[in-house]
Amino acid sequence: MPGHPAPPAGSDAPRWGRRLVWAVAGALVLAGGAYVVDLALSSGQSPRGVRVAGIEVGGMTRGEVAQVIGAHVDQIQGKPLIVQVGDITQEVMPSRAGLTVDLDSTLDLIGTQPLNPLTRLTSLFGSRDIEIIPLVNTQALASVVGEVEAAARVEPVEGAIELADGLPVETVPTIGQALADPAAAQDALAAQWFSGEPIVLAAETLPTRSRPAQVRAMFEDVAVPATSADVVVTGHEGARAVLAPPQVAEVLRFELGEDGVLNPVFDAEAATRILAPQLEPTETKTVEATVRLAGGRPEVVPSTDGERINWEHTLAELPALLGAQAVNPARETPAVYEPAPAAFTTADAEAMGIKEVISEYTTGGFSYASGVNIRQVAKQVNGAVVRPGDTFSLNGYTGPRGTAQGYVESGIINNGRADNAVGGGISQFATTLYNAAYFAGLEDAGHTEHSYYISRYPAGREATVFEGAIDLQFRANSDTGVLIEAIGTGSDITVRVWGTKTVDVTSKNGGRWAPTQPNTVTVTEPDCSPSGGAPGFTTSDTRIIKDANSGKQLSSSTRNVRYDPSPIVVCK
Repeated sequence: MPGHPAPPAGSDAPRWGRRLVWAVAGALVLAGGAYVVDLALSSGQSPRGVRVAGIEVGGMTRGEVAQVIGAHVDQIQGKPLIVQVGDITQEVMPSRAGLTVDLDSTLDLIGTQPLNPLTRLTSLFGSRDIEIIPLVNTQALASVVGEVEAAARVEPVEGAIELADGLPVETVPTIGQALADPAAAQDALAAQWFSGEPIVLAAETLPTRSRPAQVRAMFEDVAVPATSADVVVTGHEGARAVLAPPQVAEVLRFELGEDGVLNPVFDAEAATRILAPQLEPTETKTVEATVRLAGGRPEVVPSTDGERINWEHTLAELPALLGAQAVNPARETPAVYEPAPAAFTTADAEAMGIKEVISEYTTGGFSYASGVNIRQVAKQVNGAVVRPGDTFSLNGYTGPRGTAQGYVESGIINNGRADNAVGGGISQFATTLYNAAYFAGLEDAGHTEHSYYISRYPAGREATVFEGAIDLQFRANSDTGVLIEAIGTGSDITVRVWGTKTVDVTSKNGGRWAPTQPNTVTVTEPDCSPSGGAPGFTTSDTRIIKDANSGKQLSSSTRNVRYDPSPIVVCK
């Protein structure tokens, strides 16, 4: 053809070009065929190279993946999971913690075979990791994490020094730990449990307030010297009181302050309790003045000033004594003695004016057992001195009145019926004492009449007592004091009040009114005592006090008293 020269003789160019085209076309046909075949063969399978939490599931069907992951879930849930918080290792059962897998969502995340040929080709040479999607029972997980938190918590140990058997024992401060973030711990367990590998949860340090160096210094500089040797307090005539190392624990303790500093605390009162009895014989006792009856007349027993140890001053240097390294004389100190004058002097006793009998009262008629009790309480009260302005208490002065104090069982009135009790009959002494104080002009500071009238006592002017509940009290209400003399015989009891007579006292009974009739009580007890009973009534007593010298009336006071009827007791 014009313009196109003919190919040179023997050229192969057209032939090779055709072959190349056919080769490429063939390759594409083969690749396309392989793609179609591969796509057809892998239909319904998961993509190649896919791993779920480290498990190879590529090329498996959805059902096969579900079966493999389900089996792994069952295996992991049945094995304890190791959980580490700081130095504490624990085991957690995933099933109990409410941990499982959202299988459907996880399978959806895996996806299906890709259609892109390039993606399918590269999947032959690579891998893709997929994490499981957890399914969590938040309430169960929170409960288990709470248990982990409690078990992982180690409280810090503060530095301390204890003294035991005369030796100091040091406790070195030790930091503690706690789970740092419970919410983050829940997230970590939910995300990592499926691997079955140990899970490390973050811990936080719980510091101590105390410092090891300061505790060690206190141990070496104070505790060790304090227990190294005796502390000695010397008294008169070479007497010695010893505080030995085993006793130092009662005197010295160590307390941790808010600033974290361990401080020594010295207890001077405890040291005094240990040392004072040892030097007590070197002190001179103080004797208070008083008045007593001698030869039927009052006499003053003079006071005596004493000498005692001032332990507050003596032990002012207790910290230095305990901290001294040398044994002698650094750990030895002299006792500081001081005068101990009598609080109530001879002059005070003489000024009380106890010189004459200002009142006297006698009652009689009691059983043998009651007489034992009456004479016993009279013996205790005899000689009692009531200083000006002071109040006398019968219960307070005698204390307990039981068999240990010499009292016996005797008759009493209990709910209007005859009965027995230890100390029965003491109310007769109380009535006698009350009347003696009444006519002495002493101030009534509290008394109680019997519930039922007893004919041997003046109506409205008598008293009963009961240990711990009912008392008899009166006050020395003038510038002079009084002394009580109590004389008991086999048939009566007399109480005299000694002092200075300044008043005359008379009593006026107001009669009886508002009578009440008794009821009848039937008793089946073996020791029943029948009684005809007695009506109740109301009465009054008026005390009139006049000046003993001028006869001028100083006061008049009336007290109304109501007595219950005594029941008629019928025994069966």
